[in-house]
Amino acid sequence: MRDKTFRVDFVTPQKIIYSDQVLGVSAPGVMGSFQVLYNHAPLLAAIAVGEVKVRDKEGKELFFAASGGFVEVRANKLVMLAETLESATKIDVERAKRAKERADQRLADKKADIDIRRVSVALMRAVNRLRVASRIG
Repeated sequence: MRDKTFRVDFVTPQKIIYSDQVLGVSAPGVMGSFQVLYNHAPLLAAIAVGEVKVRDKEGKELFFAASGGFVEVRANKLVMLAETLESATKIDVERAKRAKERADQRLADKKADIDIRRVSVALMRAVNRLRVASRIG
């Protein structure tokens, strides 16, 4: 199977999150989810809040919570530049639960001074982190 792998680098402004040879990557594109395999055509895509799934070179599935960014695929190399990207194994579930509760409360208050879009995005990110974290249970 090793001959059907390609290079993946997941990068945030803070650090490299993941870098290895893999069999495949599924990502939440803003125009719809997509999958990249060996010899994929060149691609540049925007990433939405959602789950990124990697099938590593041994066939094991790894999960990440993404909050937006971009993916470039070229010459059997995928680079994801993400605002934030967390491995399912490193998500602080209690922190994500608190963030979800805060966002739910702010949306329920319906005060005029609340930025509804910003709170809605915070809620989406928290729910996504909780969903991705549950994948390792």
